[in-house]
Amino acid sequence: MTISAQRSSQAIEAELRVDMNIKIKRVYEQPAKDDGRRILVDRLWPRGVTKEKANVDLWLKEIAPSTELRKWFGHDPDKWKRFRGRYETEIKHKDDLIKMLKRKAREGTITLIYAARDEKHNEALVLKQFLQRGR
Repeated sequence: MTISAQRSSQAIEAELRVDMNIKIKRVYEQPAKDDGRRILVDRLWPRGVTKEKANVDLWLKEIAPSTELRKWFGHDPDKWKRFRGRYETEIKHKDDLIKMLKRKAREGTITLIYAARDEKHNEALVLKQFLQRGR
C-alpha cells in the first residue's frame, strides 16, 4: 500500500469513528429519547429490572466479558487495567458483533447499557472506547 493510500485509509477510519455516536448508561437510570438504540451488554440480566423498565432494544450478552473474566474481575478497581486488557482480547475475537455495533452506531445513537454500580470500571466503558478507536 502506498503512503497516500495508507493516509487515505486512515482518514476514512477517522471519519467513521467521528460519525459513531455511542453512549453508556446504567440500566437503573431512566431511559431517555436521546438514548437511541439501547443495547444491554451484560452477560446476566440485571437484578430487579423488568424488561419493560429496562427498555432494551437488544440484549447482546455474547459481547459481554466471559463468565470466567467477569468472576475474576469482581468489579475490583485494583484489577481494572488487567481486566481492560483481557476484555479487549476477548472482544477482538468477536469481529461480527463489533462490526454490527459499529454499523448501528453509524446509523444513529446507540447506548450501551450495563448494570455495574461503578461508572468508571465496567465493561460498557471498555467496549465504547474499543469501538471508538476503530479496531
